[in-house]
Amino acid sequence: MDVSQLTTSFLKLVTIMDELREQCPWDRKQTIETLRPLTIEETYELADAITDSNWLHIREELGDLFLHLLFYARIAKEQNQFTLTEVLEGISNKLIHRHPHIYADVKVQDEEEVKRNWEKLKMKEGKKSVLSGVPRSLPSMIKAIRIQEKVKQVGFEWDHKEQVLEKIQEEMQELQEAVASNDATKMEEELGDVLFSVINYARFLQVDADLALERTNHKFMRRFTLLEEEALRDGKQLSEMTLEEMDAIWNAIKKRNRESEQTG
Repeated sequence: MDVSQLTTSFLKLVTIMDELREQCPWDRKQTIETLRPLTIEETYELADAITDSNWLHIREELGDLFLHLLFYARIAKEQNQFTLTEVLEGISNKLIHRHPHIYADVKVQDEEEVKRNWEKLKMKEGKKSVLSGVPRSLPSMIKAIRIQEKVKQVGFEWDHKEQVLEKIQEEMQELQEAVASNDATKMEEELGDVLFSVINYARFLQVDADLALERTNHKFMRRFTLLEEEALRDGKQLSEMTLEEMDAIWNAIKKRNRESEQTG
């Protein structure tokens, strides 16, 4: 790592942020509240780039997020809350404290033990619950994953994936009973339990449930767009076609995609 170049580039960005805050009408007007939705948008743009494995866009979106982080620190300094130096020192000290297997004499066997030690250290720091670090604003699926990962660190976890599959089947049965009763509140509750259990099963399979669903979303959108295009070439509107007609084109698209993937 070229520390000198890294320092120069970082300080250049800090200087630009300061200049924008002082001289640009738009940047002068921003608050932490007005920046919040923009930061969320930038984070999702980074997530899209990661999903697509687009390293050029990943680099670009990381830069955008760096700018936002500096922006928050600049506003905090103006309001005498904290400085950028305190932010950097704080995260450095936290990482050193929570990695005693690197910076002290603690021994660990694997990454799971690292995670367990991390949660224990957080509790010693004053956290009242292992779930206290789960942000309220997280999307529901990611929140479910984080909840499950955190309770696992204190032993609240199934031993085998087969047990999780049995739980899914149990929850599905309860959902069917709720559907039969036509109780809307109960159906919502039981469907939530099914989804939570499926996400748990994905963890046991070492599959990122959120990423898996997002890739399925992309795949569906791509195929549906092709369906629309093929129907249009035939001079048809989807709204005028039967489900059987659309399904026939859909299956043909799936077959072509699979054959393309096999030969690609």
